[in-house]
Amino acid sequence: MASALKNLSVYDESKVPSAKDLKIGIVVAEWNHHITFPLYDGVLETLLKHEAKEENIEVVQVPGAYELPSATKILLANKKLDAVICLGCVIKGETDHDVYINQSVANALQQLGIISGTPCIFGLLTPNTEEQAIDRAGGKHGNKGVEAAITALRMAQLKNQFKKGVGAGIGF
Repeated sequence: MASALKNLSVYDESKVPSAKDLKIGIVVAEWNHHITFPLYDGVLETLLKHEAKEENIEVVQVPGAYELPSATKILLANKKLDAVICLGCVIKGETDHDVYINQSVANALQQLGIISGTPCIFGLLTPNTEEQAIDRAGGKHGNKGVEAAITALRMAQLKNQFKKGVGAGIGF
């Protein structure tokens, strides 16, 4: 469903697992900080609302969206995390830079999640305009950071649910 038809901050709280025993990484791009920092606020508020402990949340800032996967890899190599939430914003401009950055970041985060077995949540806004970004970072469409936090909690629960199990016969 398109964001224009949905408030990203509305969800069924009864379906969200507790974060009290989880360790969550958050990587925030500083570029477009007037967008990314409100996304971060949405993530943090949501995690705390669902019992996350501040000492179990590892936050790093990077210059821009392109650096999100590298920082995620560094976090995964140095911290035992249940999920990593990556936040950034690349607004369409006069060139195709947004296409290359967005696709690169999406592919890299997907691969990191698959290879590491730790969910790497794509909280990168890819709007056509600054107004669309603001609408999704606490504006009229809610806050995509809330959605990213809920996704992280649900995926961490899924990961931990099968933690003690054996691979499903697909080479793991």
